[in-house]
Order: sequence, then C-alpha cells, then structure tokens
Amino acid sequence: MPYRDAPQLRILLAQECARLMAEEGLTDFRAAKRKAAQRLAVADLRLLPDNQEIEQALLDYQRLFQADRQPQQLQKLREAALDAMRFLADFRPRLVGSVLSGTAGPNTTIQLHLFADTPEDVALFLMNRRIPFESSERRLKPGNGEPVSLPVFRFSAGDHDFDLTVFAPLAEREAPRSPVDGRPMRRAGPADLEVLLAESRP
Repeated sequence: MPYRDAPQLRILLAQECARLMAEEGLTDFRAAKRKAAQRLAVADLRLLPDNQEIEQALLDYQRLFQADRQPQQLQKLREAALDAMRFLADFRPRLVGSVLSGTAGPNTTIQLHLFADTPEDVALFLMNRRIPFESSERRLKPGNGEPVSLPVFRFSAGDHDFDLTVFAPLAEREAPRSPVDGRPMRRAGPADLEVLLAESRP
C-alpha cells in the first residue's frame, strides 16, 4: 500500500486489533497488534496504532456490533467487582483496567489494586477464607522512576476471575502509569463504582 495511504492503514489496523480483542478475547495490546499486522500483511512497525487508538476503536466496535450484549456483560463484571471490593475492604481496593474503562468483554479478568503492609497479609487473608489462589508478579511503572515488580494474586469466584496487584500503603497516593496512554492509571473505589453501576442501570 502506498505510503500516502498510511493513515488509512493505521485506522484499519486499529479496527482489526479491536475486532481481535472483542471477538477472540485478546487482552494484550502488543499481541493484538502483532496478529493484526500479520493478517493485514503489514511489516512496517511505524504504521502500527498506539494503545489509545486501539482502545477507542474497541469502544466503537462494541457500540456497533455488541450493543445487544456488551453493556449487560460489563454490568455483571462491575457488580462482581463491587462484591469483591467489599469482601477485600481491609485492603482499600481500587478497580482498574477494562472493567472500569468500559471495554471489558465476557471473559475479562477483573483487576483490583490492593494496599497492604506486606503481600503476605493478602495471602493470609485468602488462605484463612479457604480461597485457592495463584501468585505471580507484574511490572508496572510508577509515576516517576523505573518499572517495579509487584506481587499479584489470582483467584476465581463464581463465573469471574480476579487479579489482585498488591501495593505498599503509600502507593495509594500515586497510581502507576497506564499501558494505554502512559498517564496515571485511573482507579475507582467502591463508592465510585456504585455511581457507575447506578448510572448504567436501565
């Protein structure tokens, strides 16, 4: 495709990324870009859309092609997130990610940020309530400074999967950088989420 058509190709790539994320359940922007580039036979990485463009394309796709089911799925995910936040109230949970932004699909993992003196406090809380979980780490970039590795606990409850990233108490004041636009990640507490749920109810 001629270079003069690059803006149109960038839009097509963003739309294909959005379709992959909405219909095939991809959650990683990088993986979606790679697959979209392969499907459209694009080798020039400079033509790839940024994450913000893909998120907007995903919102547009869901509005056009999933309007009959995506809002209901999102509502259920947010209700489950609120239940979990009440359950984990000792750790001052905050909702982040696609369940908060509104781009979540049916199999989206609910992501919460927790704040505790030690990660072991969260692990012990889950063990005492006989909740099986897996642990790992995630690298996030704080507001200023180099990326840091943070403990993550994952578990399932009912039909939903949960992902808990544990921060030190002082990190509640400053959110890490968003992978979408590089700005401080949007966080919502239980009261914020209650407002969102009330606004979206029929």
